[in-house]
Amino acid sequence: MKRALGPALKISALRMPALAIPVLAIPALLFSGTMQAADAPVVVTSIKPIHSLVSAIMQGVGEPELIVDGAASPHTYSLKPSNARALQDAKVIFWVGPGLEAFLEKPLQALGRDASIAALDDAPGLVKLPFREGGAFEPHDDAPEHESASGHEHDKADAAHDADPGHASDHDDDHGAFDTHLWLDPMNAKAMAAMITTTLVAADPANALTYQGNAKALDDRLDALDTEIKGLVAPVKDKPFIVFHDAYQYFEHRYGIRVSGSITVSPETIPGAERVSEIHRKVGELGATCVFAEPQFEPRLVNVVIEGTRAKSGVLDPEAATLKAGPDLYFTLMRGIANSMKDCLSGA
Repeated sequence: MKRALGPALKISALRMPALAIPVLAIPALLFSGTMQAADAPVVVTSIKPIHSLVSAIMQGVGEPELIVDGAASPHTYSLKPSNARALQDAKVIFWVGPGLEAFLEKPLQALGRDASIAALDDAPGLVKLPFREGGAFEPHDDAPEHESASGHEHDKADAAHDADPGHASDHDDDHGAFDTHLWLDPMNAKAMAAMITTTLVAADPANALTYQGNAKALDDRLDALDTEIKGLVAPVKDKPFIVFHDAYQYFEHRYGIRVSGSITVSPETIPGAERVSEIHRKVGELGATCVFAEPQFEPRLVNVVIEGTRAKSGVLDPEAATLKAGPDLYFTLMRGIANSMKDCLSGA
């Protein structure tokens, strides 16, 4: 889907007071900041972490709209009429891709025809990790062949890949072959922010300098966040724990922490009694320190898993269900995960 966007530059007329203004004062008025910048395009984002990155880059120009708001999860979301209207009006749409927001795939084809659509799982430089199988992780026997990637080395952009920011990429059949919780590595967030910036500049060149300046500031903040999280989790990174669903391996690979398994891989599928018993045994065998729930999903399963063991329960929020949307959400989200792990695993 492609559309060349060329928003018109709209400048508000200076309001002249009743008294005459000296000619020499006019240049000062013109450069005093009273003139409006070009109108920003209508921008729609899928989930809170992506909305946060886009918001940070659009600061001073406009605010993107968010589809999956509140405590909703992209794994179980149903599109609302207000969401459909937003997609219809959008000039730019950002999502991770069909592997995560499957509910958006058909609506984008039907409603987003006039928009520039950027699937951020196509951002050059992303680390993409395959789904895990075996052990305490549920098997993905029906999954396509995995795309391999190293933990800390970000892939170089494929020279043959046409990274045109103004269209939705033709996704290969391997979508879903990799874990789509890409944002849980700040270096992946940097790669996505670069694609977001390129897309916005192409759609709205009149505000290009603002987008680029905000992107540079965001890049620096992400580097500082990465250093901060390394320090937070370093004392507990060797302690084993169990998570509700297998959403954290980008965080694990970036910071060398030790997740021993998940209660379920796909949160929309409730695990059976045999699966829960298997995880309960695993907690005892490993001496797992913590089992982490998630705010959107049934905590009762976690209580069953830790019953009769020494493990504690904690909460991780990989999709920011409990956080208020905005440009700082991504940083609050990542610090929250790091602090929750540190507190539970250290016995605090």
